[in-house]
Amino acid sequence: TMNVEHEISLLVEEIRRLGTKNADGKVSVKFGVLFADEKCANLFEALVGTLKAAKRRKIVTYQGELLLQGVHDNVDIMLLQD
Repeated sequence: TMNVEHEISLLVEEIRRLGTKNADGKVSVKFGVLFADEKCANLFEALVGTLKAAKRRKIVTYQGELLLQGVHDNVDIMLLQD
């Protein structure tokens, strides 16, 4: 589990780096932006798996269960915590 926690913390950092704040001050990023980012591609072996784990822990939220590149590029991934 140590690895998953570490990957989630990296994911949070990347969402902050690539995302934008909305009116509520929450940071969100499109899945396509995250997926296409070179640094993210190198960091995460399984970006979708890390997202699912983060969602289960209520660290991020997004519509749907499984995000697929192309199909879900416009899905917003929102950070729930600061």
